Amino acid sequence: MSYVLSCCSTLDLKKEHLERINASYVCFHYMLDGVDYPDDLGQSISFDEFYNKLKNGSESKTSMISVGEYVDYFESMLKAGKDILHISLSSGVSGSYRSAVTAADMLKADYPDRKIYVIDSLAASSGYGLLVDAAAQKRDEGLTIDELNLWVEENKLRLHHWFFSSDLTFFVKGGRVSKVSGMIGGVFDICPLLNVSNEGKLIARSKVRTKKKVIAEIVNRMEQFADNRLDYNGKVFMSCSDCYDDANAVADLIRERFKKIDGDILINDIGTVIGSHTGPGTVALFFWGDKRVD
Repeated sequence: MSYVLSCCSTLDLKKEHLERINASYVCFHYMLDGVDYPDDLGQSISFDEFYNKLKNGSESKTSMISVGEYVDYFESMLKAGKDILHISLSSGVSGSYRSAVTAADMLKADYPDRKIYVIDSLAASSGYGLLVDAAAQKRDEGLTIDELNLWVEENKLRLHHWFFSSDLTFFVKGGRVSKVSGMIGGVFDICPLLNVSNEGKLIARSKVRTKKKVIAEIVNRMEQFADNRLDYNGKVFMSCSDCYDDANAVADLIRERFKKIDGDILINDIGTVIGSHTGPGTVALFFWGDKRVD
């Protein structure tokens, strides 16, 4: 291809998946117990080890990709004579989109004959991954870089993200849930159900008491919003942070209810950057559906 499909490590897909769909990626960073690591899809530290460390009191602080890092990353492709379509982590949760835009603008003066598109995915984790996966399929179907840029912009808000957490500890630490709400949630076994808004921000939509009920409710939301409802025939991606039994329980319900999904449900690990903010115990579900309007 005459152009590179690019993304960030925060799309929470496996390295092998990105290699298979021929998508390039650039890594965020995190600092764990004072040591700096790349968010390299579990290559430096396995996800099991990462979440075990968090459970045992380790501190993890994240940092986004700098403008300089984006310049170096993009320029390597431009020097090879390639145009670039880069899909970024949502601007609603990170400033990385703005850094990527700044880097692209800096490089356009030196490479006036090359195209650099930077798209705000308004997505995160494996929902962002599902968007990149679909973009790779469209590229392989023969879309030009201009056509693919338009397709992603027109379809990105059709990507739905629904997730819940059975452990609010890290949501409280990050200020996304108040200490009082976190305490009440723990006492009364409340699992908040959240999604990503049309502005790419995390929004709490309801409070569901007990894990069993929230597992049922997240599947209900898929039935409510998915393309063709129970006849949904697109792909389903999921991600979780060290709570595979909960993720599998959601997947089993989806398999029972939705008989036409494209392939099996793909369950990924929530990566080290996003996992630093969610902590263990989060399950996320991603599918195509009605355009997000709020």
